Amino acid sequence: MDCSRCITLENSRVRLRPLEPTDFEDLKRVIFDAELWQFSSLPTPTDALGLAAYLNKAGHDRAQGTRYAFAIIDRATGRVVGSTSYGSFSMPDRRLEIGWTWVGREFQRTGLNRAAKHLLLKYAFGELGCERVELKADALNLKSREAMRRMGATEEGVLRSHLVLPTGRRRDSVYYSILRPEWDALRQGVFREFDARG
Repeated sequence: MDCSRCITLENSRVRLRPLEPTDFEDLKRVIFDAELWQFSSLPTPTDALGLAAYLNKAGHDRAQGTRYAFAIIDRATGRVVGSTSYGSFSMPDRRLEIGWTWVGREFQRTGLNRAAKHLLLKYAFGELGCERVELKADALNLKSREAMRRMGATEEGVLRSHLVLPTGRRRDSVYYSILRPEWDALRQGVFREFDARG
């Protein structure tokens, strides 16, 4: 994937565009919530310096071609309310991962995250020609695991003691995937409300 491209994706609910340092003011309204970062492999941004470091890391990862972080913009308010990313690229194998996702607490369980996933999956299987999209979650993060199941991802297994979190805890990661042959049915099913308009 060419991480130097400026990718903007939009449907009826959400707009995704590259995460930028100028998103600082919007993000500081929602990001300083320890619960959002309980299961994250990224350091917890607890203050302005932590948020600046978070944005700097996103820019660095994009420049290095290892992760493409998007700002999640709620179209109803025009605010940046979270972030999600593409990463773990293996374009010769036509696969990538969607992850590093968080959404401000007041925007959770509103359909916004599912709308963002619709855009990322549609672009991955369409424009990028992927055959496989991966997702993973901390085995203890039951909310994320349920969200992945509800959007039609197949649970594949557990990688034990997979990551060391910033807290020092070793995390078991549960892997999920969606394959190209499954995408059309999902578009017409769980993502239908977004796909109909874009």
